[in-house]
Amino acid sequence: MSKLRIVLWIAVAAALCGLGALSVGGFTLLSREAGRNGASLQAGARLGGSFQLVDATGAPVSEAVFRQKPSVTLFGYTHCPDVCPTGLTEMGNWIAALGPDADKLRFVFVTVDPERDTPEAMREYVSAFSDKIVAISGPPEAVHAMVKDYKIYSRRVPLADGDYSMDHTASMILQDADGDFVGTIDAAESEDVGLAKLKRLVAG
Repeated sequence: MSKLRIVLWIAVAAALCGLGALSVGGFTLLSREAGRNGASLQAGARLGGSFQLVDATGAPVSEAVFRQKPSVTLFGYTHCPDVCPTGLTEMGNWIAALGPDADKLRFVFVTVDPERDTPEAMREYVSAFSDKIVAISGPPEAVHAMVKDYKIYSRRVPLADGDYSMDHTASMILQDADGDFVGTIDAAESEDVGLAKLKRLVAG
C-alpha cells in the first residue's frame, strides 16, 4: 500500500469516526441517519430497480448496464477529495492487472452529485483513470432516485465558503451478471484484496 493511500485512508477513517460510521450489509454508511434508513443485503439479493440515465457521452443508460457481465460500481462525485480518486485509481489498476479478463467485468462510476457532474464533467474526470469505466449521470431527480434504489447513502454537506461536499457510501458494490448483489470492496481494504475479489467475480 502506498504512503499516499495510507495517508488518505487515515484521514477517511478519522472522518468516519467523527460521523459515527456504520456498516449495513457490507455498505459503508456515513451517518446514523443512513443506518436507520438502510437495509441489510445478503449475497444473491436483488439490488436496485429500473432507471433511465446517460453515460459520459450522453448516450442512454438503463439498469441493463448491470446485466450480462458482473459489475463493480463506485458511487461518488468529481469534486471528491479522497475516496473517489483513490477508488477510480484502483479501478484503473485492476483493469490493467486483469488484462483480457477486465473485459469480462463492467466498471461503473455513478455520480451522487448530478447538479455539478454533467456528462461532460464526468467524461473529463473519468478519462484520467481508464476508458473502460462507464460514468453515469443525468437529470438530478432521476439520479437521486436511482441512488436511493441502490441503497446508497449520500448527503450534501454545506461548507463555510458557500460551496458543498458530499458524504456518500464509500464501498464499491459488486453484482453478478444478473444484477444481484454479491458483496463489496470496502474502502479500507487493500488493492490486492480488491483484485482477488474481482478475480473471483470473473470466475463466477
